[in-house]
Amino acid sequence: MKLNRLVIFAKAPRAGLAKSRLIPALGADGAARLAQRMLEHALAQSLEANIGSVELCCTPAQDPLWQQIAISQTVLCTDQGEGDLGERMARAAERIITGGEAIILIGTDCPQLDASSLQQLAEALVDHDAVMIPTVDGGYVALGLNRFDPVLFSNIDWGTDTVAHKTLGHLQDLGWSIKLLPMMRDIDEPDDLAWLPAEMKP
Repeated sequence: MKLNRLVIFAKAPRAGLAKSRLIPALGADGAARLAQRMLEHALAQSLEANIGSVELCCTPAQDPLWQQIAISQTVLCTDQGEGDLGERMARAAERIITGGEAIILIGTDCPQLDASSLQQLAEALVDHDAVMIPTVDGGYVALGLNRFDPVLFSNIDWGTDTVAHKTLGHLQDLGWSIKLLPMMRDIDEPDDLAWLPAEMKP
């Protein structure tokens, strides 16, 4: 059985950069504080899941804010690099899968994504080429892959309600076996804040 690498894609929780769509509701500082809490949640749940090594793929990697966040020494920190989200995720997926591991890609926008959910995804990945946890808004909060093909990250309008649909279409065109897990909810827009757990509210 392949080892898993759980890769968290995250922006530095800097005011004005992080969770910018929530600035009208929370202000730049409030949105940044929430971004940091959600990042810390993603890190904690990824480590608690204990399904493989954990990597934090950062942007911008040189931001000094990363030094102020409590990151376990067991977490590998890497640079997302240049390009759109698809290009950056494709590079990480190719690097890890060609290195002999399965990859589980997640972001930091979903408080629902906990250790138990990640364990279910890893279990499903044992006998599927790809496993996805889609979101209510048409994206996905997690994508597990045993195989790599750049088409999975190409010709997709990132941040729109077509991301999951187009990705699933690419997977079907490749003829890969796919498992969909129950849908979850991202916290991206002001209306989404109604779903934010009380302990995360800025």
